[in-house]
This record gives sequence, structure tokens and C-alpha cells, in this order.
Amino acid sequence: MIRLRNLEGLDGKFWKKFWAIAKPYWVSEEKTGAISLLAILILLRLAFSSVVVYRTYLDRDFLNAISDKEIELFFHILSNYCYLFIFGTIFKVGSRYVEEKLGLYWRRWLTNHLLDKYCSDRNYYEIEITKKIDNPDQRIADETKAFTKTALTFFVLIVGETFDLIGFIAVLGSISPMLVVVAFLYSAFGSAIAVWAGKKLIRLKFIQLQREADFRYSLVHIRDHAESIAFYGGEAEETAQAKKRFDLAFNNFSRIVNWNRYLEFLSHGYNYVDDILPALVVAPMYFTGQVKFGVIEQSRKAFKQVVKSLSIIVNQFDDLSLFAAGVNRLSTFDETLSETPNERSVGKTSIDTVVDSRLALEQVTLLTPDSRKTLVKNVSVAVQAGEGLLIMGQSGTGKSSLLRAIAGLWNAGTGRLVRPRPEEMLFLPQRPYMLLGSLRLQLLYPNTQREISDEQLYETLKKVNLADLPERVGGFDAELDWADILSLGEQQRLAFARLLLCAPRYAILDESTSALDIKNEQLLYQQLQATGTTLIGVGHRPSLLSFHDLVLELEGNANWRLIPAQDYNPST
Repeated sequence: MIRLRNLEGLDGKFWKKFWAIAKPYWVSEEKTGAISLLAILILLRLAFSSVVVYRTYLDRDFLNAISDKEIELFFHILSNYCYLFIFGTIFKVGSRYVEEKLGLYWRRWLTNHLLDKYCSDRNYYEIEITKKIDNPDQRIADETKAFTKTALTFFVLIVGETFDLIGFIAVLGSISPMLVVVAFLYSAFGSAIAVWAGKKLIRLKFIQLQREADFRYSLVHIRDHAESIAFYGGEAEETAQAKKRFDLAFNNFSRIVNWNRYLEFLSHGYNYVDDILPALVVAPMYFTGQVKFGVIEQSRKAFKQVVKSLSIIVNQFDDLSLFAAGVNRLSTFDETLSETPNERSVGKTSIDTVVDSRLALEQVTLLTPDSRKTLVKNVSVAVQAGEGLLIMGQSGTGKSSLLRAIAGLWNAGTGRLVRPRPEEMLFLPQRPYMLLGSLRLQLLYPNTQREISDEQLYETLKKVNLADLPERVGGFDAELDWADILSLGEQQRLAFARLLLCAPRYAILDESTSALDIKNEQLLYQQLQATGTTLIGVGHRPSLLSFHDLVLELEGNANWRLIPAQDYNPST
């Protein structure tokens, strides 16, 4: 869980974080189109502001025409209102359309940008095992969407209010300079109170985003582990956990509601007073005949617009606080993804990895990723091409962890690891990964772009005793939830078919046949041996010894021994 410290909200750090997220898009390969749309957006908003300012003059003349009973002028102004309506609508709708299209393009680019960083250098794996970032899926999907949409909304708002401010200050100044002074003082007073009253909202909404995501994750967890929960009869505990997380979100939101109440008192009172202030200044001028009646209405509308433009913080503080919370979460995520492996390992020792055609561990001491526990000390073993290595030992001695080190997933420790390029190795975990896609993609993964005929796919399935699978599921292009459709044993055989089709130089097997009977296990290993693939595996069954040349037994307490498979006796 992320702990908040010294969250300052809309300070210099916030704008630095905001720009770090926003800048890459505006200097990317899409910058020309993005800047062009932004320029069009600004021009449309300027045009709409001109329409709004012109309307105050039209309103003034309209009321004066009624007051002076000038019928011809009255109907002339009515016709001008029609033109004003047409152009105002075009500018307003056009501005909204361009804003939404630009936001859509920006979101697409930023989502792809974060996805690329998330999936590169195994960042997704690092985040999962270290728990440095909560709910990365929400940050990529929801908060990226909110960032681009809200950033553009505030940009258009600020640009528009700036244009409005300039235009309406000119209107007020032409009526009475005193109106301009009063508007500035009133806006400054309201903004100061709003910042003071609403400062805590930023922190509360940051927490709310996190707690809502935690609650949603608890529901996803129940869905993903429905069968296991049902077997254990753990409904009461899962319900209690979900309710606990919801209560945290509920209680925090209750505090947000209370603070919103204070802001509502402020904003409503604030908006009522600005209806009266301009009349207090202009009415005496009307009584003495210095201005006509329509000027009172013009000054009221212009004053209200100036105050509105100067009071963006007051009027938008709720949305600004939520935006600030989202920017902080997205910034934390982006900064984590931008860390290099060297930056992550500062202050930690790491295993030196060398890419070569062979596989060897040279005086390797392996630690857990947090470096708190030593799993095995000074392991040295070399695996020759075609020579299998079986890692055995009691549960909890670090067998799977050693495979993770060989695969390059864990590197906390000391020593030297010599290993082939990643594309020359394929890892099969105990529970195979079933991706979202067709049966064809399941078989070709991770190299799904290969062109392999249906006949070859079928022959491979036949080798692993799954010859009936294509017909049973509707062909190689059928898309199903494979983790639910297939039993664990069928998934393991499908994973072996994937391995046979890939034919890597090295296969890393982590109890990959644990759900199979001895006969099927021997069949799969025989098929794999026939390809010439070098096997490095974890297992408990003595039947696996005949398919390996060496046994690396982890004895616990970081101790180990290396024995020829033919001489290995688990009881010794």
C-alpha cells in the first residue's frame, strides 16, 4: 500500500509531475497533428469568447430599445440575436468536438506509451513481486483516460477564461474602472478562502482513488479464484475482506462529502453576492442619468464573467483536487516504469549475467528479491548441450526460485550466471499460461507470427495425446476461456505441444507434469528429448531421473549437492 507523505497538491512539484507526463506526447511523432488541433481549438475558443462579449453589448442595446420604446431598433437587434445564436453554436460545438478528438488521440498515444514501458524490461513482473505500485491496470486504463480528458478540459477552460477576462475587463472598464477593482478584490478574497477550505480534498481524493481500486481488486480476486474459494467454503472470509475494503473507501468518501459541504456553502454564497455588487456601483450612475438602463444588466453580466474567470480555483476546486490526485498516482507509476535495472538495484548486490551459448552457474548465491533471505549459497554447475539437469529437494528450499534466476527473473545475490539469449529458452511453469486468444495462438505462443500449417499443429497435438482437442473446441481458430475449458492436465499437455513447436535450445520446466499420470509424463519427456532440447527442470518424482543426467539437490539452509542422476538416491 502506498503511504502519503507531505502531499502538497497544486504546488511546483505537481506542475513538474504534470509536465513530465504531458510533454512526451507534444514532442512525439504525433506532435504536428496534435499542435494543429490545439491551434484550431484555441481559435474556436477565441471566436466563442468574442461572441459572448459581443452579446453583452447586444443585451444592453436590446434593453435600451425596450426602455426607449424604439421598435425598429428592437427588431433589428432580434435579427442580430439570430446570427449570434448560429455562430455561437458553431464555435461552441466545434470547440467541443476538436477537444474530444484531441483528447482521444492523446489518450491512445499515452496508453500505448505506458503499455510499452510497462511490458519492457519485465517491469510488469518487477511491480508485481515488489508491490511498489498498487493497481497498475487502473492507472493505465482509468487514470490515463482521466488525465488526458481533464488536462484538455482545464486547458480549454483556462484559455477561454483568459479570453473572456480580457474582453469583459474592457467592458467593465468602459463603464466604470471601480467595477474592475471590485471584481479583482472580490475574486482574490473568494479564491483565498477556497484554497484554505479545500486543501485537504487533494489528499482525501488521492486516498479515495487507491481505496476504490483496492475494493475493485478484491472483487476481481473473488472472480478469478471462484473455484478455490468454493472448495474451501471461504465465502464468509472473502465477503469480510471485500466489505472491509469497501468500508475504508466509504469512510474516506464520507470525509470528502463533509468537506464538499463546506465548499458548497462557500460557492453558493459567493455566487449570490456577485449578482448584487455591480448594481451597487452602477445603479447610482443610472439614477443620476450617467448611463442608460441597459448598462446595469451589461455590467452585471460582465462583472459576473470577470469574477468567474478570476475564480477558476473556487469554481473548479473539486475537479482540480481529483485531477491532482490522479496526476500524483500516474506520475508515481511513470517514474517507477522509468527506473533502469541499475537504479532499482542501488544498494543491493546482483548476480552478474553473461550471455553465451552455454548454461552455467558459477559460485551463485541467490537471495529473495528483497534481499532478506538467502536461498542457496555458492552454487556451481554447468549444463552441457543435451545434458539434462533436475533440481530436487524439499518444499521451500528454493527450487523454483533457482529456475527464476536462470530465466533472468530474479538476480538478487552474488556470483556469475552464464546463459543463452532469452529467445533460445522457454519456460513451462506448473500452471501453464493460457493467453486470451484462439487455440492456434495457444500453440504458437510466444512466437504467434509464425506460419505453421494446421496439419503440423494437429500432428503436434497428437504427440501429446490431445488429438481430439481441435474438433472438441471448434477448430484451431476457436477463442475460448482456455483456463476454464481445459483441465490442468490438458493445459500441461498443451504447454508441451507449445514447447515442441517452439523447439528451443533449452527448456526450463517447473513441475510441468505434476498433474499428469506417469505414462503421459514419460510420453511428453520422450517427445521432448527427441527434439534435442536441453532440459532443466524441477520435480519430485523419481521417474524424472531417467530423463536427466545431473541432479542438483537443495538440502535447505542454503546447502546443496550435485550428483549424477544414475547415482541419486532421495533417501540419502
